Amino acid sequence: MHPSELPPETALDLRARAELALAFPAGDPPASLFRHTPWHAQRGVRRVLAALLIGGGAASAVFAMRPPELVRAALEHEYHERTLRGSFLQEAEIARRLDLPAGRPLPGYTQLVRPCDIDGTRAYHLTTFFERGGLVTVMAFEQPQQLADGQGWWGNTYWKVARSQQGRPLLFISQKKQAIAVASQALAAAPAH
Repeated sequence: MHPSELPPETALDLRARAELALAFPAGDPPASLFRHTPWHAQRGVRRVLAALLIGGGAASAVFAMRPPELVRAALEHEYHERTLRGSFLQEAEIARRLDLPAGRPLPGYTQLVRPCDIDGTRAYHLTTFFERGGLVTVMAFEQPQQLADGQGWWGNTYWKVARSQQGRPLLFISQKKQAIAVASQALAAAPAH
């Protein structure tokens, strides 16, 4: 608005202006009249800090639930060989690697039997189907592995590490939790009570 468009000042306006001129020196108003907001109390800063806190908590939760490196590599390997079928190894050999008694047939309906390389580790891959559970992949490793017993869900796939009859780790992988439960009953050692 241009000053010529303002309404004329009244006597009250003139008196108020004169009183304020006497009370405060000309120039900027005193700093005490301004609101002081600390930097950490500003909304934008608080939003950024909240986002960092939530993001850090979520990242920590993901890394805490992450399976061991060998399990993640085996999950990726199983994903790429999920549709592969065939028998590239004698059943007696894979049964020996799974610590099954000699002469005992492989449990379920065998879909794939083959040796594999998972991140430089030789593994024996058995994919079998259980009527009460579904399709499950079991991996036994040639060299002793430091895999702790555990289970989880990673990359849209369930996994479980359990011990064989002789105490070696077996890795069970399936898209159905029930399939792992049935397979681990058939192949893993009974848990110690």
